Amino acid sequence: MKILFYDTKVYDQESFTSELEAYPDVEVKFLKTDLTRNTAELSHGYDAVCAFVNSDIGTRTVEILHENGIRLILMRCAGFNNVDLKTVEKYGIRILRVPGYSPEAVAEHAMGLALTVNRRLHKSYIKVRENDFSLGSLMGFNFHGKTAGIVGTGKIGAAMVRICHGFGMKVLAYDVYKNPDLQEIAEYVSLEELLSQSDLISLHCPLTEDTRHLINRETIRKMKDSVILVNTSRGALVKTEALIEGIRAHKFFGVGLDVYEEETPNVFEDRSDEILEHSVTARLLSFPNVMITSHQGFFTREALSAIARTTLENVRAFESGEPSPNDVTAGM
Repeated sequence: MKILFYDTKVYDQESFTSELEAYPDVEVKFLKTDLTRNTAELSHGYDAVCAFVNSDIGTRTVEILHENGIRLILMRCAGFNNVDLKTVEKYGIRILRVPGYSPEAVAEHAMGLALTVNRRLHKSYIKVRENDFSLGSLMGFNFHGKTAGIVGTGKIGAAMVRICHGFGMKVLAYDVYKNPDLQEIAEYVSLEELLSQSDLISLHCPLTEDTRHLINRETIRKMKDSVILVNTSRGALVKTEALIEGIRAHKFFGVGLDVYEEETPNVFEDRSDEILEHSVTARLLSFPNVMITSHQGFFTREALSAIARTTLENVRAFESGEPSPNDVTAGM
């Protein structure tokens, strides 16, 4: 099978090349350009394309892929909200994703963000580099004995529950489906109760029509004052304007974001020479209690290896015609 691999970074090529030794029938062409309606034409002559969470796989892109004979879209990520699933289904193109690569990688990053904004580590680092060893504006609070609210308890959310439990926190959880493995260490409650009681709220749910802007003016009002909010899941779970209003109103002790609504042009790109004049990102970065990272929650050696292996196993499932738990359908 010939695969056109879009939006290649050095670490992508290294991890996939290492795993490809076990898949001699798979040929991969690595491209630096991302998959969009303008670059989909490059797929002519290939059997499949491999894309990421920030690729533009809208209606026109899918149409061009179909015209070029593409039978398989490999998503080397868990998310697929950037894909026009109805058009994909219309043309009989199969989509396979990587639903779980290293849940601990993302959960550990979420706790890292929570600790950073709590203990003001991002500010402390800068102060000490300038030989300022004073403690002004660096005071945080103990997580031990406080309440953590975990929204979404799939694999990543479950890993975050265990981390918070290990910190000695009371853990509240909210999900449509309760995870029986967590019943000894987490209490499932309504979203309203979770918001009103949690000192730390961490988002780990998928982006759907029901969860889009789950965090908005109304839900922010229901949160405790001086709460810490962390999002390592999907940017659009949080309505950014409402978040900014809440930060300005001193609702949040800290906010840690690995994802945010305006991230698409920024993800994995060096924009250090640019002035982001009308950017929501710039506004968020202007607040001293906000920490933003560049969609790096997944970025560990273990996770990259798992992503490569699962993606290539998805190729095998496709070629054998076998069903897979990694299939993406329009009804999801």
